[in-house]
Amino acid sequence: MRTIGLIGGMSWESSAEYYRIVNQGVRSRLGPLRSAQLLMYSVDFGPVERAQHEGRWDDAAMILEDAARRLHAGGAECIVLCTNTMHLLADRVQAATPLPFLHIADPVGRAARQAGALTVGLLGTAFTMEQDFLKARLSGQHGLQVLVPSADERQAVHKIIYEELCVGIVSDASRDIYLRVTESLAARGAQAVILGCTEITLLIKQEDTMLPLLDTTELHAQAAVEFALASEL
Repeated sequence: MRTIGLIGGMSWESSAEYYRIVNQGVRSRLGPLRSAQLLMYSVDFGPVERAQHEGRWDDAAMILEDAARRLHAGGAECIVLCTNTMHLLADRVQAATPLPFLHIADPVGRAARQAGALTVGLLGTAFTMEQDFLKARLSGQHGLQVLVPSADERQAVHKIIYEELCVGIVSDASRDIYLRVTESLAARGAQAVILGCTEITLLIKQEDTMLPLLDTTELHAQAAVEFALASEL
């Protein structure tokens, strides 16, 4: 089994989900007492969040580059950046070590194509919805048309992530807001909706809507499992 390197802490609420999903995936494949070989370097989200909102992306990149190097030094055999938003800096993190970097957009793009969804909605932080780092990869490498919510909807989605989900608050009122936004995206032609922030999986599940949901946390973590077990199965 190869050793997975996770860069977590953004937020630790979703990093805990990565840990759970990866270990459950290994157990389901190898047996009830098996678990993943992994390292997690969990950063302090406070300085990262401030750098995000102040546009100090170089400062944020240095934090993540350092985390990647520490994982490499510790024996990790790949890098998994457990956050959608910070994939804005994916090239910097990837260049920090010679290890394979498992980009979060790739398992999502493959899942969308397998589901026959060529037009997808995207929920996430304002950075993810409004900038091109995720949308361009989904479009350019996976052939998807990506729709984002309206400006007011984007503001509401972003606020709920930072003020509620990142601090472990899950409310029915916020779930209703997210479901209304997904319905709006479906009305505009979305055949599936990407939960493009790793905390959104805490709020809405597939059973909440008939519209197919592509959970980036689940899909990214499962891609890490595939990498870890590729030499065993």
